[in-house]
Amino acid sequence: MASSGTTGKLEVDVEIKASPEQFHDMFTNKPHHVHHTCKDKIQGCDLLEGEWGKVGTIIHWNYVHDGKAKKAKEVIEAVDPDKNMITFRVIEGDLMEEYKTFLLTIQVSPKSEGTGSVVHWTLEYEKLHDGIDHPETMLQFVKDVSEDIDAHLTKPN
Repeated sequence: MASSGTTGKLEVDVEIKASPEQFHDMFTNKPHHVHHTCKDKIQGCDLLEGEWGKVGTIIHWNYVHDGKAKKAKEVIEAVDPDKNMITFRVIEGDLMEEYKTFLLTIQVSPKSEGTGSVVHWTLEYEKLHDGIDHPETMLQFVKDVSEDIDAHLTKPN
């Protein structure tokens, strides 16, 4: 659900088969492996500064969104291993052409029944002006990436 005005928050839940720890580990400690799971969406992830999985670390993503090659430089703003949660703040790249601020939080919880997990994505942002769309297509993008990562994590070796 998008908020009014220039600030907004979008959320989506994605059910996966992998454990919360497996999925969290992929985004926290091995984001440079994500492109192996969804080459059509993510071309690469490079460590620019710091250490994988640590607050303050700066990483650079090459990805395809809405059919266009894009880039994003993000800083890891928060990591909570107990909650399988990580927050990235976009500091440079294509999103910054339309948004003043853009945060992505990924929290993975065990499903209440049976096996598997629920990946909860939260996108919080401030648009540069009212004429810019809320980033609903980004929700579909993170949902698709989540499903691709899950398929990779749970495929038999």
